[in-house]
Amino acid sequence: MEEEKVILVNEQDEQIGLMPKMEAHQKAKLHRAFSVFILNKKNELMLQQRALRKYHSPGLWTNTCCSHQREGETNIAAGRRRLQEEMGFTTDLKETISFIYKAPFDNGLTEHEFDHILVGTFEDQPTINPDEVAAWKWMSIEDVRNDIEQRPDHYTAWFKIIFDKFYSHIAL
Repeated sequence: MEEEKVILVNEQDEQIGLMPKMEAHQKAKLHRAFSVFILNKKNELMLQQRALRKYHSPGLWTNTCCSHQREGETNIAAGRRRLQEEMGFTTDLKETISFIYKAPFDNGLTEHEFDHILVGTFEDQPTINPDEVAAWKWMSIEDVRNDIEQRPDHYTAWFKIIFDKFYSHIAL
């Protein structure tokens, strides 16, 4: 099976090429990505704990799901696809903001992403894919913010960046 490719972009999010995902992470190439935030009526955020066998950030808590768009796929279509693959459900999503971040990892890989933030609502329990997700939970946004301050090493780099800089944009 051919390795998944990511969409290389410039700082205006214009596609400039494709590259195998691992190579892009090894070379710290800027590529397109998305992060999905699902909230319920109580304004609680659905968090996932990344599976322990993930190649980076294993076991860390993060937003509901995230991944990379495929060539020709819209941000919304990609978010809905990955939400189904990781969490076992789909819902309407809306685009909010986007930003560029760069986060090196201990294993020599680097996430350098033009990340699109997608927000939606859901009121049920997910059916998690154990290859992707170790656990999940609902947490109030304030409790998440406080926990990140107290235990930052329990959360992924991109999730902490989003909460620090773009906190006001994730609520519906």
